[in-house]
Amino acid sequence: MKVIMLKTIEKVGKQGDVINVKRGFARNYLVPRGFALYATPVNLKNLNAIKNKLADEEQKITEELKNLAEKIDSTKLVFMRKVDEHGTMFGSVSELDIVHSLEEQGIIIQKNDLVMDKHFKELGEFQVPIHLRKDIVCTLNISIEQEQ
Repeated sequence: MKVIMLKTIEKVGKQGDVINVKRGFARNYLVPRGFALYATPVNLKNLNAIKNKLADEEQKITEELKNLAEKIDSTKLVFMRKVDEHGTMFGSVSELDIVHSLEEQGIIIQKNDLVMDKHFKELGEFQVPIHLRKDIVCTLNISIEQEQ
């Protein structure tokens, strides 16, 4: 069954492509979730209009993400944590801590956008890369200080 892709899905197809998929995959997954349209004669006739609309939406989303990336680059988060007499921190700073702190400042991102190998378990200043999209990457500065 032929469908027109409305969103890019890895290993399936790119946005705006006309691809051939199994009938059940189109009927049960792609079309109900808004990832594709059936390639009917009417939709194929309007394919250029659909592609233009998708390109405009893509450009708008890209601009919004670039503005968000600039806002994140200029943001610095400070976390206060308790430490013992040897300077060892109780607990850590995790992805969820960072996401919740950003939400308090009006910046909403997903937890999986953060690229952290491990949680921060020591005092100091760190930079956390954030991948909003493949081509839009920004860096968040965080500081972990001792709670008085």
